[in-house]
This record gives sequence, C-alpha cells and structure tokens, in this order.
Amino acid sequence: MSERPFHVLLGPDGAGKSSVMGHLARQLPEWRMVSTDSAFVAPEHALIPRLRRDLTDRLLPGLGTAYSVDFLASVLQTAVVHLRDQVRDSDPGVPMLVDSYYYKILAKCRLAGVQDSRMYSWWRAFPRPSRVVFLDVPPETAWRRRGAGAELNALEHDGADGDWAGFERYQKNLRKLLLEEIRDLPVTMLPEHTGVDRAARAVREVLAA
Repeated sequence: MSERPFHVLLGPDGAGKSSVMGHLARQLPEWRMVSTDSAFVAPEHALIPRLRRDLTDRLLPGLGTAYSVDFLASVLQTAVVHLRDQVRDSDPGVPMLVDSYYYKILAKCRLAGVQDSRMYSWWRAFPRPSRVVFLDVPPETAWRRRGAGAELNALEHDGADGDWAGFERYQKNLRKLLLEEIRDLPVTMLPEHTGVDRAARAVREVLAA
C-alpha cells in the first residue's frame, strides 16, 4: 500500500468516470479528485489538458502517418507522470480518488502496439492504490454514450471506420488488459447503474467502507 493511501476509479471507455467524479467532487468536498480532465486540473498545470486536446485533435488523426505509436506513447506518458506526481506530492491526510491512474493508458499503449517494456516497468513501480473501483459498463452502453460511434477517437476502436464491431472488439480487449493490470490489487467491481447519481452513490459506498 502507498504511504499516501488513494483510490483509483477505473473502467472502459464510456464508463462514466468523469461524470461520476464530477458528482463526487460536489458531494465529497473533503476528497481530492485527480484527473487529466480540465475540470480537475489546477491552473498551474494547464499544459496537461492542452496536450490532451492536441492528442485528440492533431496526433490521433495523424497516427501511423505523421506520428508513430512510440511518439503517441511519449505524449501519453506526460499524463501518466502528471498523475504520479499528484499522488506522490499530495497531503497524506487528504483522501484522494484518481481517474484511471496509469492502468488505462498502459492498456491502450499495449493495444496500439507499443512494446516498450522498460516504460511499462517504470509505471508499474509507481505507488499502489489502496483500492480500485471498477465501473463495469458493457460495450453496448458505452456505444450509446459515445453517440452510437459518432464521438469516438482512434484509441477507442479497432480498424479505421469506428463501427460497432471494431468498438466492441476493442472494448472487450481493453477490459481484459485493465483487469490483468489490477489483478494483484484490491478491486471492487460495480455493475452498470442507471444514471450518474446511482453510479456515484455506489462509488461513495465503496469509498466510505
């Protein structure tokens, strides 16, 4: 267990992690919510959401042509190190919930074909969370939440078209790798809940345990 106990909120694409964390930020002011989403990033770390936007708007459309998968991993590592720094440098007396930590980025790098085992070994040496809360949403629900495929990016599906078959296949493989990465940690699996309020309530119950 880390010297600074923290929890991780994890799940496949479209699981609703950002929405749940937004609810929890209002309901649990004593908790610190850590994410690369702009809503949870301090002004002095404005570079993080800027890189995230550039990743979506510029890097992913050029992946495989203008940019290699190794370059992709290098950019994604900035998010991983930022989250690690927030965990490492936090006040140990403040409870903390971290969005995905390095687990999801590592899984996506593996699915993209990045073979850098030294990078993965470094990430896996980062502080370990006290518990992982896994929002286990089926691909069908995630597909609807992504506008039936209209709001996907290249790191959420197999193939070039972003159709249902490619999305389902990718999300099943992503879920498998996520569970593989956290297999040695305390994990609470939460099934799909109707509405963000119910999902946030279920996460709160785990955090309070």
